[in-house]
Amino acid sequence: MNRVFIKTYGCQMNERDSEAVAFKLKARGYEIVSDEAIADVVLLNTCSVRDQAEQKAIGKAGHLAHRKKKNQKFIFGVMGCMAQNRGEELFDILPDLDLVVGTQKFHRIPEYLDKITGSTEPKTTNIIDLEDEEFSQEEIRDHLNTSQNKVTAFVSIMQGCNMNCTFCIVPKTRGKERYRSIASITKEVQELVDRGVREVTLLGQIVNAYGRGSLPRIDNKSPFVQLLEKLNEIEGLYRIRFTSPHPTSFGDDLIECFARLSKLCEHAHLPMQSGSDRILKLMNRPYTRKKFLAITKKLRNAHSKMRISTDVILGFPGESDEDYALTKSAFIEATFEMAYIFKYSERSGTPAVELSDSVPKDVKEMRNQDLLTQLEKQSYVSNSSSVGKRYEVLVEGKAKRGKDMLIGRTRCNRRVVFEGNQVLAGELLDIEIKDVSATTLIGENNQ
Repeated sequence: MNRVFIKTYGCQMNERDSEAVAFKLKARGYEIVSDEAIADVVLLNTCSVRDQAEQKAIGKAGHLAHRKKKNQKFIFGVMGCMAQNRGEELFDILPDLDLVVGTQKFHRIPEYLDKITGSTEPKTTNIIDLEDEEFSQEEIRDHLNTSQNKVTAFVSIMQGCNMNCTFCIVPKTRGKERYRSIASITKEVQELVDRGVREVTLLGQIVNAYGRGSLPRIDNKSPFVQLLEKLNEIEGLYRIRFTSPHPTSFGDDLIECFARLSKLCEHAHLPMQSGSDRILKLMNRPYTRKKFLAITKKLRNAHSKMRISTDVILGFPGESDEDYALTKSAFIEATFEMAYIFKYSERSGTPAVELSDSVPKDVKEMRNQDLLTQLEKQSYVSNSSSVGKRYEVLVEGKAKRGKDMLIGRTRCNRRVVFEGNQVLAGELLDIEIKDVSATTLIGENNQ
C-alpha cells in the first residue's frame, strides 16, 4: 500500500508543491509512480482560481470514489487550493474521500497517509487539516532527483498574497504573504545547480513583492532585487526567470535589473487583467491603464530584446463594449507577444460575486475569440522577425513531436524546436531560426 500517484492541476506553484510532497513521501518510504492505474494512493493537488479547474478536480475525485467502492483498500485525497477553499464540504460531496489537506500543510501528508494506511496506530480515516502553520513556506524547498529536473527548476520563494483583487480566491486559499530568507533560497538554487540545473524560475503569488514589510531595503533596492543580485552571482547558473509578478511592484530598481544582471532573462510577465480604468477599479487593481503602459515602455527601454507576456480577464461584471475596446487597444499598444486570456468565472468567497451586471456567456466568448485572434497576429509578427537570426537556446530535452527533435527556449522565452541528440539537454546552443508559427520557432543547429 505504498505506491502513490500525484495529479496536479493549475499553476507552476502547484507543480512545485507536488514535487515537494513527492520528495517527502519518498523519504518516508513511499514509491512515487507515473501510472495511476497501479497506484495504491492517488492525491489530487487542486486549483481554485477558475471554476473549470475545480470542476475538473471534483469530476476526477468522483471517478476515484467509484474505484474505492470496488476496492476499499484504495486511498484518495485532495490537497491544495480547492481543499483549502471547500474544506469539510468535500466530504459531503465525496463521502469516501480519505484526506483533505490545505496549502500550509503539504509537509504533513506523509504522516497522515501513515495513519490512514495503518502503518502507524491507531488507524485513522477522513483526515482534514486546513490550519495555518508558521514557517510552512520553508517546507517547499525539496526537489526530486530525476532527469526531469536537470535543466530547469521552479523555486518557491514565498507563499500567500496580501493583495485583494475582487476576482481572486488566492488570499483565501494561500493566506497572507510569508517569505523565505535570501540565504535559504540561495542555498536551494546552489544545490540545484550542483545537480545540473541551468535555469531557475522563482515562484510567488506576487513574486516581485517578495520581502515587503518584512525584509529591509538596502541601497534603495527592494528585497526581491537583492535576491536577484545574489542568485546572479552563482557560478554555473545560466538563467533566472520569475513569475507571477504584480505591476505595482515593478519598481525602477527591478526594471533596471534587466539591463545589468546578466543571468536575468529579458522576458517579463506583466498581468494587465483589463485596459479599462473603470474595470481595474472594480477589480481592485491599484494602477491605471496609463501607469501600466508606462511600465511596459520602461521594460522595453531597459532591454532591446525584451519580450512581454500578460494575463487578461474578459467579461468581468459590468464590462461594457467600450471597456473591452479599451482592453484591446491597450493590448495592441503594449504589443504583447504572449498572453493568458481568460473568461471571467465567479469564485465563491470573492467580492466580485456580489457585483451585478454580469456579462452574457456569448459576449464573453466573442470577446475571448477576438482577443485570441489579436494575440495570434501579434505573436506571429513578433516571431516572424526572428527568421534568419540566431538565438542562444537552452536545450530542455526531447520535443513531444518529431523524431530526433529537441526543444529549448531562448532567453526571451520563445520556444524553439530543432533536430538534435538528447545528450545535448542542458547545453546552450546557438540556433539559427528557419521558420516560425505563432507559438514556436523552428531552428537549425549548425554547430
